[in-house]
Amino acid sequence: MALGQNVAANLPFLRRYARALSGSQATGDAFVRATLEAALADEELKQSLEGGRIPLYRAFQKVWASAFLDATPENTDSLSVSEHEAGAQARLGAITPLNRQALLLTTLEDFSPAQAGQIMDLSTAEVEALVAQAVNEIDREQATTVLIIEDEPLISMQLEDLVTGLGHEVSGTAATRTQAVDAVEKAQPGLVLADIQLADGSSGLDAVDDILAIGSVPVIFITAYPERLLTGDRPEPTYLVTKPFQEKTVRAAISQALFFGSSRPI
Repeated sequence: MALGQNVAANLPFLRRYARALSGSQATGDAFVRATLEAALADEELKQSLEGGRIPLYRAFQKVWASAFLDATPENTDSLSVSEHEAGAQARLGAITPLNRQALLLTTLEDFSPAQAGQIMDLSTAEVEALVAQAVNEIDREQATTVLIIEDEPLISMQLEDLVTGLGHEVSGTAATRTQAVDAVEKAQPGLVLADIQLADGSSGLDAVDDILAIGSVPVIFITAYPERLLTGDRPEPTYLVTKPFQEKTVRAAISQALFFGSSRPI
């Protein structure tokens, strides 16, 4: 593959990374252009790009480091950013810059820690440490209050323990649709965990509809009847955990829902 074709094939991914890193498509694209201009002016750098995606990101990293702009979510292009991206940028903006780079390279861009180390001029262990720090910073930033809608007492208690163990606070528990609405009217939660078949025969789906009419909040459905939500007759939930559940699955769903700040389909 010719150099131009090689760079062109990887350019959309580099633009994605630059946008996520800077918080702005305009700023991200400016750094990508600067990277390409630097490559055109330096024959050695230009030839290195024949090595594929890692050298391209490495070249970008050098340009970014030499003219670092700590763009934050406030700098994000509001007209071109989705709800999920805005939520993600709000979380990323709370992470220190080097940690943010390591996290994005190993998650969004799917580089291994060793590959990210090549890009950042760091060892694999240093990249892994930066990623761990970034995750901890996100976890601290996204601590919230959680409403649990569940009619089985033992499962409700299990979810309470899981939620508090993650550093969140339980704002209330409910076993019926009416109790759920009452709980939200008393204290608006930052996250809802909801079963769909409740104690008095009422529906967790209807309870969630009532809650969303009061205010926007991410929702994770935890149910033994996932087929009732996957009919295609209505918008299907982004976060759906099947009973009996593994706690790690619920943790992952909570982390993702809070990171994006929404339960709308991605």
